[in-house]
Amino acid sequence: MNVASLNFQSWRGYLELMRPANIVTAWADILVGFAASGSGIIFAQLINGEASFTILIPLAWLLLATTGLYGGGVVFNDVFDAELDAKERPNRAIPSGRVSRENATLLGGILFAIGILAAFQVSLVSGAIAIFITLSCLLYNSLAKHHPFFGPLNMGLCRGSNLLLGVSAVPAMIGERWYLALIPVIYIAAITAISQGEVHGGKKITGVLALLLIAIVLTAVLALGLLRDYAAIAALPFAVLLAIRVLPNFIKAAREPVAENVRTAVRIGVLSLIVLDATIASGFAGLYYGLFVLILLPFSIKLAKVFAVT
Repeated sequence: MNVASLNFQSWRGYLELMRPANIVTAWADILVGFAASGSGIIFAQLINGEASFTILIPLAWLLLATTGLYGGGVVFNDVFDAELDAKERPNRAIPSGRVSRENATLLGGILFAIGILAAFQVSLVSGAIAIFITLSCLLYNSLAKHHPFFGPLNMGLCRGSNLLLGVSAVPAMIGERWYLALIPVIYIAAITAISQGEVHGGKKITGVLALLLIAIVLTAVLALGLLRDYAAIAALPFAVLLAIRVLPNFIKAAREPVAENVRTAVRIGVLSLIVLDATIASGFAGLYYGLFVLILLPFSIKLAKVFAVT
């Protein structure tokens, strides 16, 4: 094996640790938070020539921040699971020897630092949220992950906080939009709960619980239409798409919780976070903004064919 081949495998190993397809879903969280902050109108202003692109600078910083935070979180997932993966998933980057555990730890630390520093470029509130996400990720990976209740809740809090990071583009709006974080908390809790059966299969009761949580999410998204500044009509087609993508796979995993069905449900569920975000974003910023968020889905799906999602 030549040096070029070794270098390629090494770089691919680092990318595998970062889960590129998942990072794209984290960008969608920021975009929906940005819309909920009232900043989604900026895109219409740009199209009409009524605003300068410099107004998007906070959004750019927040997208960089979530790249570092999510990337760091999933890297440390593999760092803490190195011994377990050596038995259950030996092809992963660390147990296969393509990336050392020490280098993976360094990479995760650098990514977290980038995420926090980028967030502080927007506001102190953004920086504080980034620090909370970092600590929550480390808590999840080191302790909470294997707990049947606190694991899903912890991961959900990470994702809900990521949405609020997008809202922090306008810090004053955090107090008005905090409740939006509950939607990804419930959605991710469902995915995390069912994902515990990815390797050896799961339990039917866990699948049923996850399915119930997904139903609550779909109901909550449409219930947001009760808000004065949320257009449920614009969100409806995206909600239908979300249901079509997610429900059949979760129903199948609940009925037959074998490892293959569980992995499929988890993969589709993670990628469909973009559809969930597009649903909420369209309600706050209109159909075209929702479509703008949804454009991320094919990119994430393409990356998922090259790099593992779970």
